[in-house]
Amino acid sequence: MEVILETTSKRDKEIARVSVAAFGSPARILRKESGVAKIKIKESGDFIKIPQTALKLLFIIIQNMADGKSITLIPSGAEVSTQQAADMLNVSRPHLVKLLEERKIPFKKVGAHRRIELNDIIEYDRKLSQTRNEQLDFLAKQAQELNLQA
Repeated sequence: MEVILETTSKRDKEIARVSVAAFGSPARILRKESGVAKIKIKESGDFIKIPQTALKLLFIIIQNMADGKSITLIPSGAEVSTQQAADMLNVSRPHLVKLLEERKIPFKKVGAHRRIELNDIIEYDRKLSQTRNEQLDFLAKQAQELNLQA
């Protein structure tokens, strides 16, 4: 499967808002014993069966679109380009390349191109978030100890 990156348009956002309201909650539709959701396509009258996990994912996608957020679908275990990785981390491509060269994120070269595993990007982002939270906690405790107020 290829990487899919879609920007949410204003029209898509409005359609998604209406869909989220009509959808309600995935739990309302799901039948736990079967593990399958049956969806009717109004235009053709056909029914399709999809795994319940796919329906939950569809609901998350629609919720994000209703909020105006862009959507990226990347299969686990996939490798991405430096630009795709930079977009995921919300950093510039040159900054990402610097992180790669400093061995902060593992990568491999395919010809002249660098490829990064999705799991490595997610792990780097998780560690960065954890470090950021620890440092913020430290600063908050220090401010309290020094009786500093905002």
